[in-house]
Amino acid sequence: MGKSPGSASETYGLRCGAKFLENMACSILSHRVSSLKSCFRLTATGYRHVSQTAANPVEEDFDGPCMKTEVPGPVSRNVIQVNFFCDYEESKGNYLVDVDGNRMLDVYTQIASIPIGYNHPALTKIMADPMNLGTFVNRPALGMLPPGKFPEKLFNGLMSVAPKGFSRVQTMACGSCSNENAYKSIFIWYRNKQRGTSVPTPEEERTSVINQVPGCPDLTLLSFMGAFHGRTLGCLATTHTKPIQKLDVPSFDWPIAPYPQLKYPLDQFQRENAQEESRCLEEVEDLIEKWAKKGRPVAGIVIEPIQAEGGDNHASFDFFRKLRGIAKKHGSAFLVDEVQTGGGSTGKFWAHEHWGLDDPADIISFSKKMLTGGYFYKDEFQADKPFRIFNTWLGDHTKNMFLTEVIKVIRTENLLEEVKKSGKVILQGLYDLQTKYPHLLSRARGIGTFCAVDVKDEASRNNLILNARNKGLVLGGCGTQSIRFRPSLVFKERHAHLFLDIFNDAIAELK
Repeated sequence: MGKSPGSASETYGLRCGAKFLENMACSILSHRVSSLKSCFRLTATGYRHVSQTAANPVEEDFDGPCMKTEVPGPVSRNVIQVNFFCDYEESKGNYLVDVDGNRMLDVYTQIASIPIGYNHPALTKIMADPMNLGTFVNRPALGMLPPGKFPEKLFNGLMSVAPKGFSRVQTMACGSCSNENAYKSIFIWYRNKQRGTSVPTPEEERTSVINQVPGCPDLTLLSFMGAFHGRTLGCLATTHTKPIQKLDVPSFDWPIAPYPQLKYPLDQFQRENAQEESRCLEEVEDLIEKWAKKGRPVAGIVIEPIQAEGGDNHASFDFFRKLRGIAKKHGSAFLVDEVQTGGGSTGKFWAHEHWGLDDPADIISFSKKMLTGGYFYKDEFQADKPFRIFNTWLGDHTKNMFLTEVIKVIRTENLLEEVKKSGKVILQGLYDLQTKYPHLLSRARGIGTFCAVDVKDEASRNNLILNARNKGLVLGGCGTQSIRFRPSLVFKERHAHLFLDIFNDAIAELK
């Protein structure tokens, strides 16, 4: 990171340029707007919810935003890509504080990765415990030299929330490497199934190290338009969102199916949406059959329960049930990418639980709110030899310590029920706001607090995010014109009402 070249005015112009907007990692765009009053409490008239909220917030949280400067402020201003520098020591609960002292209600939470807010006492307690010192100081190569209690900690942490039917887990560091290694597991499984044994031929071994068949078989994965599965090479081949993520990077020629483009609200367009989903499912089967005839079989299908980065695109639960059936019919593995949807934000710990299937997937990947990356998998996807799925660290065992405490908090504080309650407030508020501002907002949608709304165009979306941030509200964009809302699990109804008030004020100024 460094200062932009040229004068301050040149830097300002750069920040307003289209190239800079395209480079914003979170779509919370860095741009100067009019200065604000210092440390205000919202009192503007209009679409208000605050009067309905609880009077006494919990002590782990602030009572509202407090803005001292525009954002980014003087300390954060002249950097590329970074939105603003943060003061994480001062951040607390649902509030993110920047280095200029601005306190903002965070409804984006580090790209949906903060499970129970900032500096939660249950997590800071782990750091303060001297018995954990050795765990934090020493980072082991988990695949070769794991700590003695590592299996026990996995059992108490990750495996305690394992999806139904899964008894195996592979830890990884992030979402991309979780999916990348899950893809490898699929290919290994499929190839062993093809040859009828896990023992390769000498020719397969010889050709594998020179990137030739049969050692490197011509297998494929089927993915969907609008999908985002990560930024490593295999994941990029199944990612189909923004050019900035893929441009100039060689990729695999794998089949891409259309994802349903639904009309909202869903309950008002059931017939049209069912026809659209049927069209997409027919295309999936057609692609699988065509690629098999080409000698490039589809070893697996990968899909998100909700396409997040691609624009918060939903499909019906029935769509996923039928897609799972298609995968079984054609002998393809079914990988559900829960990197962003997992961990409770939809009101269930795993979004695929909403589908109501006894056998929802073969592999389920996770990261973000789970604090560690990895994937759950069925027995048949266990690597047949050591070091086939491997890297030095295979994740970070300290994150599983934190996750264990997060799971305790979720259960003791009944946070999944809180998510459902606050999610209803958010979604109803978005419905009301799009009715109030039909020229600006449309297609409000969501499940739990995993919500989004469309703005009339990309420029207006970006301006609205900026305006809201300078009023003390951190939001994120997705797709070409959507705003996504990704609060932590401790985001209560009172926070939802406050969010809607600030969001309303930010919208009103765009009129």
